[in-house]
Amino acid sequence: MNRPPQAALPDPTVKLSEGWHCLHIYYRVDQAALNAIGKSDRDWGRGELMHWLNPEREDAPQRLLAAVMSGHRADLGLMIMDPDPLVIDSVVQAIRACPLGPALVPTYSFVSISEVSEYVPTAEQYGEKLVAQGLEAGSEMYAAKLNAYASRLPAMNKQRLYPDFPELPVFCFYPMNKSRVPGANWYMESFSHRSALMSEHATSGIKFAGRVSQLITASTGFDDWEWGVTLWGRNPESIKEIVYTMRFDEASAKYAEFGPFYIGYSRTPQEIVDHLRL
Repeated sequence: MNRPPQAALPDPTVKLSEGWHCLHIYYRVDQAALNAIGKSDRDWGRGELMHWLNPEREDAPQRLLAAVMSGHRADLGLMIMDPDPLVIDSVVQAIRACPLGPALVPTYSFVSISEVSEYVPTAEQYGEKLVAQGLEAGSEMYAAKLNAYASRLPAMNKQRLYPDFPELPVFCFYPMNKSRVPGANWYMESFSHRSALMSEHATSGIKFAGRVSQLITASTGFDDWEWGVTLWGRNPESIKEIVYTMRFDEASAKYAEFGPFYIGYSRTPQEIVDHLRL
């Protein structure tokens, strides 16, 4: 019996076909463990920690952010992105193995990957949206809007997959799901309805351009939540305002479930070591 030909399988790899792996991890300082570390090891450990937290070192991951965290759940927060998940994990293992490792206790982590959301319209879908809004296909205004969107789309998608971290001082992270409860099951809604709700949600966020930068990473199959939301703010109140404002959108008010919020302030490795009194 002749078997039908099978498509060639991709080569085994830990890397993604597009996009980067992402890790958020948070530590608290165990003061008793820190006090038990001798002075020479503590001095050495500070230097080692600053080395591993330095995003400019030669073998650093593609993106590395360190922040002083507010509240009792964590003192230090890291966000790390790279094509190779083991490069990301090498930072975690280096911190664990350095002389200050016993005093830095992980309290929470979140594993995800970058993606282009299925709700980001293609140029063709954007054209259909313009027609639905009342523009005549082929009109001068239609062509201008469509061409402007099509020219922006590659750069926007590149930023979603291979993001630059903005140089903003306030750093916020939280995980989220879309609900599955009776009467508000996101996954029972049609794609067109979900897409319309997400378009409304995105329109709310655009109002904060320049004040807040956002990155959504996908965690289905990687962690207990479905997405991770990272926000960078020009000031603290902008974080509160964008989260409050967007909760009134139906996609959030009816269908969103939120995990714990972590907020902190981006600092250099030296500033972090000094602030945490390591």
